[in-house]
Amino acid sequence: MLLVLGILTGLFAGGAHPAAVNLIPSPWDKLVHAVIFALLTWAIGAASGITGWRRLGLAFLGAVLIGLLDEWHQMYLPGRKAGWDDLAADVTGSLIGIALLEAGWRRRN
Repeated sequence: MLLVLGILTGLFAGGAHPAAVNLIPSPWDKLVHAVIFALLTWAIGAASGITGWRRLGLAFLGAVLIGLLDEWHQMYLPGRKAGWDDLAADVTGSLIGIALLEAGWRRRN
């Protein structure tokens, strides 16, 4: 749960900081989006305490909702802009996070 809170703080508080503008140049920013959202999805699923497809669904939908909120939030920040390409990278990362959750579950069972 601490990992989830840390990522959320970084996204919403750190992303609002002026130094965050163009911190990571394109196209590398998309890779960072994917990695962060893979970790976020995995962390939500791991912290949920539920199993099976419900855990996967909760983790995926939770991460995608956070991605949508992050893009919406960026529309109101100076120097930042919302982008469908960023959201696509978030969704891609979330799918990777789901794959990691499923692989970990299969390995344990």
